[in-house]
Amino acid sequence: MERAEANETPRWMARLRDLWRTNPLFSTGMALVVMIIVQTAALAMNSSFDSFGAWFQNWLQNWISLLRGNAGIGIIALGMTFVIISGGIDLSVGSVYVTVGALLMVLLNTGEGGWLASLGLGGVPAIILALVLALALGSLLGEGNGLLISYGRMPPFIATLGSMQILRSVTQYFMKTQKTELPDAYKSIARFSIGGQQLMPILYWALLAAAMYIISQKTTFGRYVFAIGSNERTTRLSGVNVRKVKRRVYALTGFLVAVAAVIQTSRIGSMDYASAGSGFEMDAIASVIVGGTSMSGGRGSVVGTVLGTLIVAVMNNLLNLIGVDPYLSAAFKGAIIIGAVLLQRKEKA
Repeated sequence: MERAEANETPRWMARLRDLWRTNPLFSTGMALVVMIIVQTAALAMNSSFDSFGAWFQNWLQNWISLLRGNAGIGIIALGMTFVIISGGIDLSVGSVYVTVGALLMVLLNTGEGGWLASLGLGGVPAIILALVLALALGSLLGEGNGLLISYGRMPPFIATLGSMQILRSVTQYFMKTQKTELPDAYKSIARFSIGGQQLMPILYWALLAAAMYIISQKTTFGRYVFAIGSNERTTRLSGVNVRKVKRRVYALTGFLVAVAAVIQTSRIGSMDYASAGSGFEMDAIASVIVGGTSMSGGRGSVVGTVLGTLIVAVMNNLLNLIGVDPYLSAAFKGAIIIGAVLLQRKEKA
């Protein structure tokens, strides 16, 4: 009996070890649980409350703020998931974000120089038209990246790096003297309260994550994306229009970036054209890689990306709670990316 019990524990531990090494969702989920426990402990040590109810209210408010503040990055990371699974990379998401945001600002500006107001359009019709144009612009900019990569045969890194520089530079040039104010009706897109809390950005993120999961797992397009990332040549020889799929991948990413721009501009009510979207590329890539998506393509999941986004968000929150200098936050993100890639290489070995 004692020998059987002694042999049972190693098998149980071996099972957990195998899950950790072979199941990215399991390892990512466990890492998130550990980080949440550490974050909760840090929050408890930094605050003092008279009752558990008061502490829980503070903990819940901290999490709502964390999720709301990272909804934009989470949505962009969903698109980056498809890009990386297909074997590509998109460094232009931050610049697409600021370009779409600038278009929204000038279209809906209630002050002098507002484009739609000068045409006599206002209220809900103006907001709907602005949203359609913004989402279309994001999709077109993403489509442009896809054309450069699929038909121009440019490496994704070079194509999107060039787009990043062009879009941000041009946007800053045209918007350097603009002073804009958004209508209150537009701001309610993200500021609408539910139970006294501004939860709309979180709900948008959750709905889009569910939609992207269905697309990745239940559609022909999703299967083609995985196939291209696994072996592009074999996928092409099997009759798949690889160029068309790649174009759609980058167009989808541009669309999601535009959605994030809509949510963030309506939540904040303004945009700093010099710095808005800066670093979004690294945040999105970090979320995707930490979530278990392979940099070499062909493997990954939307669920993993959501978990990865939460890990990066909790890490940033934890660093703030323990008083780490903000200038070091990027170093921790870089370390997480390097560690995640090293773990992927170890799994293949």
